[in-house]
Amino acid sequence: MSKTSVRSTSLAPWLGIALIVILFDQLTKIAVRKVFEYGVPHEVTSFFNLILVYNRGAAFSFLAMAGGWQRWAFTALGVVAALVICYLLKRHSGQKMFCTALALILGGALGNVIDRLMYGHVIDFLDFHVGGWHWPAFNLADSAITVGAFLLVLDELRRVRGSR
Repeated sequence: MSKTSVRSTSLAPWLGIALIVILFDQLTKIAVRKVFEYGVPHEVTSFFNLILVYNRGAAFSFLAMAGGWQRWAFTALGVVAALVICYLLKRHSGQKMFCTALALILGGALGNVIDRLMYGHVIDFLDFHVGGWHWPAFNLADSAITVGAFLLVLDELRRVRGSR
């Protein structure tokens, strides 16, 4: 088998990971929208609630009150990021940790893009808190992006350490 055909077929596992992230993300958001009323916290533990909230901005509600243009800007950014990630996955499909990280980021980015296209906002529902301080609510897509970013840093640190 030629090197080119191995590369082109080896993209499937990474896209599979991204698809699993998208499916779990969207299924949890559908469930939360059906079960919970907007803005009403449901205590799970002393430090964790489930709460349906909408985020029209980016992380930490950045630009949430910008007037609507941010929906399309963040959607476009998500699509561009997805295209770049697909290119990187194809080019580096043999690097397992790197590609796992990118696949998680891809799935998370597209999960949130789907929300923006369908609803005009991202659905968040995971609410961690200590005392009266609440971390901004987030979702499974955000979690996948965060884990993917952490794995990218870890992979780079391993690569740098290995090159010494």
